[in-house]
Amino acid sequence: MEEHNDIKVTPNGDEFEHIKLNAWESIKQFFVELFDIQSDTDRDATIAAVKKDISFKGHTAWILIFSIFIASIGLNVSSTAVVIGAMLISPLMGPIVGIGLSLAINDIDTMKRSFTNLGVMVILSVLTATLYFWLSPLTEETAELVARTAPNILDVLVAIFGGLGLIVAKTKSGTIASVILGVAIATALMPPLCTVGYGLAIGNLSYAGGAMYLFSINAVFIALATFIVAKVLRFPMVRYANTKRRKMITRLVSLVALVVIVPSIYLFVQLLEKQVFTNKVNDFVKTELNYEGAEIVKTTQDYESKDLEVYLIGKPVPQSVIDRWVEKIKDTETINEVDLRIYQGADNTGELKEQISGMLKADILSELYINNEQKLSDKAERITFLENEVAKLTLEIEDIPFVEVSEEIKAIYADVETVGYSRRIQNNFKVIDTLPVFTLNWANTVKNKDRIANNKRIASLLKVRLKLDTLKVE
Repeated sequence: MEEHNDIKVTPNGDEFEHIKLNAWESIKQFFVELFDIQSDTDRDATIAAVKKDISFKGHTAWILIFSIFIASIGLNVSSTAVVIGAMLISPLMGPIVGIGLSLAINDIDTMKRSFTNLGVMVILSVLTATLYFWLSPLTEETAELVARTAPNILDVLVAIFGGLGLIVAKTKSGTIASVILGVAIATALMPPLCTVGYGLAIGNLSYAGGAMYLFSINAVFIALATFIVAKVLRFPMVRYANTKRRKMITRLVSLVALVVIVPSIYLFVQLLEKQVFTNKVNDFVKTELNYEGAEIVKTTQDYESKDLEVYLIGKPVPQSVIDRWVEKIKDTETINEVDLRIYQGADNTGELKEQISGMLKADILSELYINNEQKLSDKAERITFLENEVAKLTLEIEDIPFVEVSEEIKAIYADVETVGYSRRIQNNFKVIDTLPVFTLNWANTVKNKDRIANNKRIASLLKVRLKLDTLKVE
């Protein structure tokens, strides 16, 4: 028999390196193609589309006015769906993208048009919203309105990534319309301007300032994202024949870009620090301020003054525990400058009473009312029903001349010691009826059979006297 040995061929070092290199090149090529946006970018068409969206006149102006009215109504009644609908038709995004692109390609004319149109759009939007809220009978603060008065780091991140998504979608050959509509909703440029109008209409400059701040953040970071993408994709720079003019325009555009970028970085850092502070304070309150029998009903914090106020109800917290909390917060990074103040039921300074009688009391009562609104409504209906029944019984008693009737009974039957009257509700399982009942107490000398006979005669007498079909004498 012949034996056959299998021979395994093992690649040498050079062949192995070649295979490994090919695999690496394949992986690298895959990711390059996966994230490549250069090859499918239509720069000329993108520039033309952006310039077209900058225009603000005629139809665009009316669309803006109508969308502002729609958004204001949505904010006024706290309807998210209506606000989203207004954002979908708003033309506010065009000039903002125009600013970012014009800065990137050194186009001074487009930049001027973009700034001018954006300014006109903002003024017209604020005036329209102010007019609406000034005429509207509904001036109550809604959740949708209040949400647009205090920007945070999340608003910045939404504006950045929304702006990036928007300009990348616009640069693709065959613009992705769904992305543009989604960015219009996510970045929410219109609701802050409506809230500015609301603040001006009710005379609350704090609301107006906070909302304008939110709009500015969104606008700046959308423009910045557009600028960055245009630079990364190497959009062609606008050429000027006059060398002196070209240098002047380049300097001017660079200056404007610097004015946009530097405040953007500053705003981002400031809001990031504020958000970190808020999260750290909330985490400290949740994890450290615990005492059995005591309940936190409200906390207020101020990033500027570094004040943290905590309101407690229930079992009084000893001063030694409060001192330990104060020391603990001093040793906590980021919030070590916070001034912790504890207000509780055992506080004799009167500060807790003063605080709880204002906003805190309103918050607690509001929450209780919302949670028990249905119960309160049911109880109110029950009380109204009982009041009506009492009124009916009172009216029915007043219809019977009780004093005269009782004196007549006493005059005829001297052995009657007391006379009572009431109305008894009885159910014979066919119908529920109300029966007039007279209760007589007889002297002990009157025999039982005489009492029964007398009660029957008095019942007959009372039916005639009071013109009643049924009544009972006991």
